[in-house]
Amino acid sequence: MLLRVQFSRMPTTDLGFISRNQQGKGGPRRSGAVTSQGRGRPREAAQRRRVTAAGRQGCSRHRHCRRSEEQKMSGELSLHIDTKEPRWDQSSFTGRAKHFFTVTDPRNLLLSSKTLEEARRVIEDYRKGKVSPGLTEDQLWRAKYIYDSAFHPDTGEKMILIGRMSAQVPMNMTITGCMLTFYRTTPAVLFWQWVNQSFNAIVNYTNRSGDAPITVSQLGTAYVSATTGAVVTALGLKSLTKHLPPIIGRYVPFAAVAAANCINIPLMRQRELKLGIPITDEKGNRLGESKAAAQQAIAQVVVSRIGMAAPAMAIPPVIMNALEKRAFLKRYPWMNAPLQVGLVGLCLVFATPLCCALFPQKSSMRVSRLEPEVQALIREKNSDIEVVYFNKGL
Repeated sequence: MLLRVQFSRMPTTDLGFISRNQQGKGGPRRSGAVTSQGRGRPREAAQRRRVTAAGRQGCSRHRHCRRSEEQKMSGELSLHIDTKEPRWDQSSFTGRAKHFFTVTDPRNLLLSSKTLEEARRVIEDYRKGKVSPGLTEDQLWRAKYIYDSAFHPDTGEKMILIGRMSAQVPMNMTITGCMLTFYRTTPAVLFWQWVNQSFNAIVNYTNRSGDAPITVSQLGTAYVSATTGAVVTALGLKSLTKHLPPIIGRYVPFAAVAAANCINIPLMRQRELKLGIPITDEKGNRLGESKAAAQQAIAQVVVSRIGMAAPAMAIPPVIMNALEKRAFLKRYPWMNAPLQVGLVGLCLVFATPLCCALFPQKSSMRVSRLEPEVQALIREKNSDIEVVYFNKGL
């Protein structure tokens, strides 16, 4: 009873506040109906009003998002998207890294021929001004990266499966892991260096820059030279490290791979060094061929390939050297190769796209650094051109 009396003598200012809120929602209510539950209703109403206001503000702030969704639902797609260029800004390392994380995605290897051809059809139709009904921007970019993962950017031909960039991680993790595991005997060194250089020859041929074909004799010369260089380097260093700590011997495969890359890539692309690679202006108009551009492109690819192999061939040996001293690998020696392959794969998942992103895929060079005859040819076509562009290869 005392509680009721005290509550009934609530100051009128408080009652007036409640009454005003109630009137706003549904007219006046009896003061006797005010309870502890009733006191919470104005708070709920105020909270609902705040949520509604916030929702309206958010809707106005993101109105362009709704318009974008409506365009996607209606099938309207702008024809001004440049599908010949990556989705992300290639002037920054971050943009190039995002691009190559998509390009080297191993899941692209699982796509069927039908999916690849459908992606090519979508991209080729779009470039001709034809938009498939219901095609969204995200679907267009997805088709573009499927197309890029399987078809050569210059020739348009379908690339060999294991030569595609999406095969780099699964193939290299297996080969490199085995090179790091089986490095103690001469037959094992010979076999795995041969396997590695065979794979590199396929990758270099598949991702060659420009539309200059490689003859069988050039391919054979490069392959034999690179394999010989890798084997000689590996066996020579192996003999020199016999009396050094075991950890030093584990880095012999990396030295052999680095030496082979310096031999293999220039020889595999020797035609480009002799005849040049296609160079274009900023809009993609072909201006001619340049040997100086080919030299820069090949040098950048060599640096990227060595950098790509460095983490995978430098970090796992340290870890495995420590693990081999533990009882686990002594008890289960067969786990050596799977652990090595797994560690290499973990490194390559990040090293492959990040090292591919060291240099822009569409590399550039000032006209003043080109050959004199190429400079003269460009000046005749357009004297305002100061920079030319070219595909550096991978």
